[in-house]
Amino acid sequence: MTQNDSNILSLFLEQIKQMKSYEEALGVLYWDLRTGAPRKGMEVRSEVIGNLSAQLFKLSTAPELGEWLTELEKPAVYAELSEINQRLVTETRKEYDRSIKIPPKLHQEYVVLTSQAESLWEEAKEKNDYASFELYLDKIITYSNQFIDLWGVKEGSRYDTLLDAYEPGMTTAELDKVFGGLREKLVPLSAAIAASPHQPKTDFLKQTYAKEAQKSFSLFILKQMGFDFAAGRLDESAHPFATGLNPGDVRITTRYLIDDVVSALFGTIHEGGHALYEQNISKDLIGTTLATGTSMGIHESQSRFWENVIGRSKPFWNRYYKDLQQHFPNQLEIPVEDFYRATNVVQPSLIRIEADELTYNLHIIIRYEIEKLIFNEGVKASELPALWNEKYKEYLGVEPENDSEGVLQDVHWSGGAFGYFPSYSLGNMYAAQITNTLETELPNFWELVEEGNLLPIKEWLTEKVYQYGKLRTPSELIIAITGKPLDPDHLVAYLEKKYKDIYKL
Repeated sequence: MTQNDSNILSLFLEQIKQMKSYEEALGVLYWDLRTGAPRKGMEVRSEVIGNLSAQLFKLSTAPELGEWLTELEKPAVYAELSEINQRLVTETRKEYDRSIKIPPKLHQEYVVLTSQAESLWEEAKEKNDYASFELYLDKIITYSNQFIDLWGVKEGSRYDTLLDAYEPGMTTAELDKVFGGLREKLVPLSAAIAASPHQPKTDFLKQTYAKEAQKSFSLFILKQMGFDFAAGRLDESAHPFATGLNPGDVRITTRYLIDDVVSALFGTIHEGGHALYEQNISKDLIGTTLATGTSMGIHESQSRFWENVIGRSKPFWNRYYKDLQQHFPNQLEIPVEDFYRATNVVQPSLIRIEADELTYNLHIIIRYEIEKLIFNEGVKASELPALWNEKYKEYLGVEPENDSEGVLQDVHWSGGAFGYFPSYSLGNMYAAQITNTLETELPNFWELVEEGNLLPIKEWLTEKVYQYGKLRTPSELIIAITGKPLDPDHLVAYLEKKYKDIYKL
């Protein structure tokens, strides 16, 4: 590499570092906005976020960045770059080509809008007031359509353009096939479960459970998982989320319900799975845009793995049920088998984040189909509550009594995250496939869970998944781990084995 090439590489890496610094600052502001910032400061805070985002956008679309990328992409120069820098050039080029198509003023307006909308969504949900949120959602949809036009519509559909931002390479054609296959295989299983005379009792889960005791147990389980409290924290928010500022500062939140002993716990375990990913990314990637998960589907595979494969398993509760009982004296005087079965009850419900593993995918399919209708068919924000309720009645046989438990239940659309929801089901599929390999490579896997020795599992995942951050694509990662591309049949096999046992089918 010539001296000039080395200088260009140094300038490029310094620009990436500056961009990452802005991202971290914005991450802290977003976290604060959603975990207790005063309401009256929302408007000014949104403007501050918008201004900082505008500066980040300028850095990420600077003409000189494009010039440096062109130089670094020359075959002779690219061949001499390290693996990390090669991947960094490739990823930066993809984002650069996408971002330069968006006018800076349009981008800033959108950031301000979504910052305001996320706080207003929280208030609208609390008051069951969709009308107050509808105008903002309509504007967000309008902006998203403008972005699609500027980015260019992919061959499949307008919605494909949004999907690619969260799961690179995924298309509606592929998702239609995958989701169709899941429906075909899981609906008969759901019917058999509904007809089973061996239904778990769940009434004992609905008592008054002290919030502080819930928090104490959640913190205990996070520690058991290997969550590093010197590099993270647990807070409370209206909707659980995880924010990875850098591997040394990963923040998660949960939501406590005093009449449900497991809602906050599983929410915490879920976000803890995201956090373990972010905390264990290789130190070599710190300060670069590769220090994050490779896709939302892979990220969700880790949260769903810890929440469901581990957290809802019989070996897990054989080990930790006594600890839970000690946190709630005289409230859980039922056998561990009954508790395990109750936490895995299959029952159509209204709330996605509290849905069982089996019907959860139907919640995602509903959102996926609605998002396709918005961007491919032009459905308006005003039509969404009725459409939402219709699909819940059709797919799950339940209908929301109000918009708070219906169209307002998720935060995602207020932040413009259209195309994100399919990642949850993809995460279930990735998790099942990774678990299949894990059980082979770590034969004492379930013994470790029953012993409460979860750290070897975290270490295996660090070696196979976490350390790579965004260094590998989703398809490269799943093939490297399991030896083959994503295969939804692993999820079906996992669900059939587990629930046929629980319901004695």
